[in-house]
Amino acid sequence: MNNTSIKKQTISGAIWKFCERISGQIISFIVSVILARILLPNDYGLIALVFVFTTLCDKLVVCGFATSLIQKKNADEKDFSSVFYLSLCIAAILYAFLFLGAPAIADFYDKFDREQLISIIRVLGLGLFIMAFNSVQQAYVSKNMLFKRNFYSSLGGVVVSGIIGISMAYKGYGVWALVAQNLITTITSAIILLLTVRWYPKLCFSVKRLKELFAYGWKIFLSSIIKMLYNDLRSLVIGKFFTPADLAYYNRGQTLPQLVDTNITGTIDSVPFPAYSKLQDDKPAMIAAMRRAVKTSCYILMPALSLMAAVSTPLVVLLLTDKWLPCVPYMQILCFSFMFSPVETENLQSIKAIGRSDIVLRLEIAKRSIGVLLLAISVPFGLLAIALSMLLGNIIAALLNASPNNKLIGYSIRSQIKDILPSLLMSLLVYAGVSIVIDNLSTTNCWIQLTIGIGAGLSIYVLTSYLFKVESFLYIKSMILTSINRNK
Repeated sequence: MNNTSIKKQTISGAIWKFCERISGQIISFIVSVILARILLPNDYGLIALVFVFTTLCDKLVVCGFATSLIQKKNADEKDFSSVFYLSLCIAAILYAFLFLGAPAIADFYDKFDREQLISIIRVLGLGLFIMAFNSVQQAYVSKNMLFKRNFYSSLGGVVVSGIIGISMAYKGYGVWALVAQNLITTITSAIILLLTVRWYPKLCFSVKRLKELFAYGWKIFLSSIIKMLYNDLRSLVIGKFFTPADLAYYNRGQTLPQLVDTNITGTIDSVPFPAYSKLQDDKPAMIAAMRRAVKTSCYILMPALSLMAAVSTPLVVLLLTDKWLPCVPYMQILCFSFMFSPVETENLQSIKAIGRSDIVLRLEIAKRSIGVLLLAISVPFGLLAIALSMLLGNIIAALLNASPNNKLIGYSIRSQIKDILPSLLMSLLVYAGVSIVIDNLSTTNCWIQLTIGIGAGLSIYVLTSYLFKVESFLYIKSMILTSINRNK
């Protein structure tokens, strides 16, 4: 496959992946807003704690094999089927551990309702069996760049689960509405993929193939486990030393900026990896593709998060009501924390694509060791300090991820900083400008504050981009005009 064909597939995949993220996340966001208005913060604190354990088990089910299937140039049906059967066995073992270990978890987190916590862990754990199948489906989709299928499955999953979750919440099921929503999302997505992609496990199994895949995948797997444990460690710590409501406020403060990050960086995380894997022998092409992805994603992500931080108070009041106002300070800090995700993600993807999973593992150990140290130092100083430790940890993580690519493909830290600096400076200008505008408004009406704030932020960003002829602005403008002319 030539570079032009790969480029077309990548652009098409990025568009479909972005559509999937945008549509799915918009619907999920609307559902979450409705549920947050109905349910109590304690309900969210409870489900956030359980998600730490079930998400860890999800990662263990996948075991890094999904990434290996995508990276392997000649992966066939025997590879995919072997991974499926192994994942199913792992899911059964992990569910047994979850089922039997639920009482011990509930005893450790003694500030939560014990019986409810045990029941939720055991019910949500059933999703592991669906994950065993869904992870192989997702790998098949990514390997063949069939991202259009993902669009349908994700959209169907969030719509069906959202309707059921809201209905249960209105009928007074409380936290069980969130449990049902989570399970039904996974089940519905898997069923739709089964009908559209039509991948089925074959009656074949090869230990030799698994060993080959694991030789690459175990380092990626261990890296993802370390990253996930690090990301969820804050929830575990807050759940132990603070109240369920505190955990809910912190997680809710993280949810909105993470939503923006997921839509943009999440698209990057899924599409370029298979493209980079095909370009792994063409370093100049990899650098060009990577620079474009970093610059464009930062140009979009950074101002969006800066603007969200600036309008966070009226945004929370309008969407979630006054009962969620304690989450605002955490939201503001975490908005800046997620700004550097594209740099971290793109560098990691390129390193994985050229087969250096050993570097990925070393980087993950280094980054998360520093992050755990920062978290340990911050805990005695309260939740705001914990949020600030995440911001500092993410900046360090982005710099560490960027360092190996200087030797691997010739994309230095200095070049990367130069590429993202215009977007970062303009985004900080957006935050400062919108904050000043909102602080000097004579009205406390949240709708007016939000409308004027968003308008001012967009105006500042577009105007500065135009005046300074920012490359990403000109690139996006050119793409839009080209698309319009084609449709005429």
